[in-house]
Amino acid sequence: MDFALTARLAAEMIGTAIMVILGNGAVANVDLEGTKGNGSDWMLIAVGYGAGVMIPALLFGSISGNHINPAFTLGLATAGLFPWSEVAPYITAQFTGAIVGQLIVIAAYKPHYDLTTNSTRILGTFSTIDATASQTNGFITEFIGSFILFFSALGITKAPFFQNNLGTAHLALGFLVGTLVASLGGPTGPALNPARDLGPRIVHALMPLKNKGDSQWSYAWIPVVAPILAAIAAVGLYKIIFM
Repeated sequence: MDFALTARLAAEMIGTAIMVILGNGAVANVDLEGTKGNGSDWMLIAVGYGAGVMIPALLFGSISGNHINPAFTLGLATAGLFPWSEVAPYITAQFTGAIVGQLIVIAAYKPHYDLTTNSTRILGTFSTIDATASQTNGFITEFIGSFILFFSALGITKAPFFQNNLGTAHLALGFLVGTLVASLGGPTGPALNPARDLGPRIVHALMPLKNKGDSQWSYAWIPVVAPILAAIAAVGLYKIIFM
């Protein structure tokens, strides 16, 4: 069934919002003071992000394709697998969803933001930073993780078995993202998605939160550029080899 562009844009916006709510919500639960999950380990965050991608995929995969990621949209368009005329609307919907999702995280955790004095932990519930303050390491890690994400996501959705079992494919996408966060999340977070990082970073810069500190704009280009370049390379390579 073909859906109108407005329905697909609504799916992209809501799907991206859900991803940010579940993903950054998990980070907030672990890192903010006074929460029930404060001090939990990294696997809680990996589960949050895995479900944050899996649930929108189950809801909207058959409607919009569940890009929920500007880099994936651009990678598909560059490879001729998505119309350029719909790129700007999709990306606008994705960024809008990321901003709305982050505002909901703040609403849910506002008392705990007020209790938290560590500005790095506060920023971590919005956006990514490199753990060693290395932009080079941040770029390399984001590129590798994003490449695996997009190459694998395309392989999962294009495989004959998964095309006849979309529900299983969407579950697999959730496991993919959760595993990427668990395996490659140590150095940067990770972002793997320009909207997931830049949208919440804008919210961080604008919201008058106590002890929020700097938004680290000098790093902000990395989780935007690295996933985009990785998406173009990953989708292009998959198309050359398998399509």
